[in-house]
Amino acid sequence: MLSQKSLSDKERRDGMYVLEQSMGFVWQAALRTAALLRVADHLKDEAKTAEQLAQELHVDAGFLYRVLRTLASRDVFKMTDDGLFSLTPAAQFLRSDTPYSLREGVLMLTDKTMWQPAGEMTDIVKGKPVFNELFGMPFYEYWGTKKTPSGDDGFHAGMASMSSVENDILVDNYQFPENATVVDIAGGLGNLLLTVLRRNPTLHGILFDRPNVVTENSLHLLGDDSRWETVAGSFFEACPVADIYMLKYILMDWPDDKASQILKTCRKAMKASSRLLILEPMIKEKDNEQGRYEMDLILLSGFDGGRARTEKEYAEMLGNVGLKINRIIHTPSYLSIVEAVLA
Repeated sequence: MLSQKSLSDKERRDGMYVLEQSMGFVWQAALRTAALLRVADHLKDEAKTAEQLAQELHVDAGFLYRVLRTLASRDVFKMTDDGLFSLTPAAQFLRSDTPYSLREGVLMLTDKTMWQPAGEMTDIVKGKPVFNELFGMPFYEYWGTKKTPSGDDGFHAGMASMSSVENDILVDNYQFPENATVVDIAGGLGNLLLTVLRRNPTLHGILFDRPNVVTENSLHLLGDDSRWETVAGSFFEACPVADIYMLKYILMDWPDDKASQILKTCRKAMKASSRLLILEPMIKEKDNEQGRYEMDLILLSGFDGGRARTEKEYAEMLGNVGLKINRIIHTPSYLSIVEAVLA
């Protein structure tokens, strides 16, 4: 009988790495549990044991300890030798009572609409419409049926939560011209536009989205209603005239034909001097930050034809509708800014 070849130390480490990576889904499950239970809210004033937290949250102390221990191993919460849990800088973002809370974003990204289709990735790469088979309808239609206690669909709350951190990064990395009109296409609750207007006091803003969305906007927080307006409509039909067009997380949701239709609508409304900003993860030739490839797989799993695109793919799609890339700004995150102008 042939003896089995012994593995080298490096080979053993490589094998263990593969096994470790296959368990990653339970970490996201633990993160979701902490967000749902509002653990961070209960730790904002003082450190507590799992037993204290369990009593407040009405859960099993031993099970909760195991969940928090796992999160503490990756610096989401801190665990002391005597069993006290406290907030780390990362865990602060799980609090629900801060302007930069990511709790709703975490809940959206760990929702079953994200992980269930991803669990069927083999069928997806075979070309099967997994999301529709699981949920009976397309992604946005299904989320429109999901109601949270606050009455919204959860998706816009989740996107607004993610934007609380992302928008500062985007605005830090783009210089808006003075006295310009900026339109946020399908801008949801308007958090990106709000950030832009706060940082650029000479700008006027237009929030453009569906009628049932724009009425729930956050732009009143600007404190100057004369600097903004809302316009209801569809980006497949017509867009307002503006100097700057912002498309954040829009084109990536759609296959090329639909994304091109959105760009055509914007192109028809643009002036000769207008700029169009595509704000989403662009797949770079190298050194892609964590989140770019992951976002692409989320799009593959849940969106029919959605994808994170390369510079070449953007250039081709823009060129087909009379636009061209003027410049690309990579931010210190998984987001890039593709600035397009009339060709």
